[in-house]
Amino acid sequence: MSEEPEVIVRVEGQVGRLTLNRPQALHALTTTICREMIAALTAWRDDPAVKLVMIDHSGERGFCAGGDIRTLAESGKGDGVAGRGFFFIEYRLNHLLFHYPKTVVSFMDGVVMGGGVGVSRPARFRVGTERTTFAMPETGIGLFPDVGGSWYLARMPDHLGMWLALTGARLKAADCELVGVITDYVESARLPELKAAIVADPAAVETLLTEYEAEPGRPPIAAHQDEIARCFAGDSVEAIVAALQASDSEWAREQAKIILTKSPLSSKIAHRQLVEGARAKSFDEVMAMEYRIAHRLAVSHDFLEGVRAVIVDKDNAPKWSPPSLAAVSAAAVDEAFQSLTSEQEWTPLP
Repeated sequence: MSEEPEVIVRVEGQVGRLTLNRPQALHALTTTICREMIAALTAWRDDPAVKLVMIDHSGERGFCAGGDIRTLAESGKGDGVAGRGFFFIEYRLNHLLFHYPKTVVSFMDGVVMGGGVGVSRPARFRVGTERTTFAMPETGIGLFPDVGGSWYLARMPDHLGMWLALTGARLKAADCELVGVITDYVESARLPELKAAIVADPAAVETLLTEYEAEPGRPPIAAHQDEIARCFAGDSVEAIVAALQASDSEWAREQAKIILTKSPLSSKIAHRQLVEGARAKSFDEVMAMEYRIAHRLAVSHDFLEGVRAVIVDKDNAPKWSPPSLAAVSAAAVDEAFQSLTSEQEWTPLP
């Protein structure tokens, strides 16, 4: 009996379609998925019969919860080769999509976190629904907001990206539209009809999205936008936490408490990552930087401990090392950003 493919690859009319197909794992990305998506996208890039690419998921459970974290952690307990190999190929896929010459439409219906952001955010058109939940929660498991987070989060207005990176906050569709994560909001019940219409006439995609667009409502985070802009402008995580704690807003003080539950090392790396990302001149530059960080954190104590606490034992009581922001040395943060050997450095697809 043949197993279901992890990603369903086919051409429908003039549309190349990639459907994530691991519903039992919330479509978490694997090395196989990344390789197969790269192979399809590379073939379609120069195929005049394919006019548009569509990325979606099977079933009802959400678009993509991220990378296959358990497998990465198992690798991290050993030599880390498999985990680093996953990040290397995943970032090549992110880069390919970022520079893809044909129109890409992603359907960000349901949970969109971590690696799911990396395969949907580069699309020209990004469709959210009432079921969309976006987050970059990596600092809570000892990682960092990667897959291009250095580029996308750093370019959100009013330091909203820094807030998302340090707190792992979850956004629904209206907020996703506010910060530019989605470009269009469509009710989930209408997605099959919309997808069929795009397959029938890919050249009309922009008109179709306008026809199907609904109103997501007021973005809740807009009420806190000024406060985020003020408090998250700090030049260090400690400065941000201090500003939040000094606020007369209960919401702001709660954000400080949330940050202090995350990996202190990851939090400081994420802050530096977004500062560097804002200065970066190209997406290639940030992907190389992110791979240097991933190469090191993939085998780190905090990643293995974060996975244990959040995903394996689910006690949500990680014992971070170092245990506090004050205990994280500048040298430890610097080390994460250091160049690798020429053989280890990340490179885009040739």
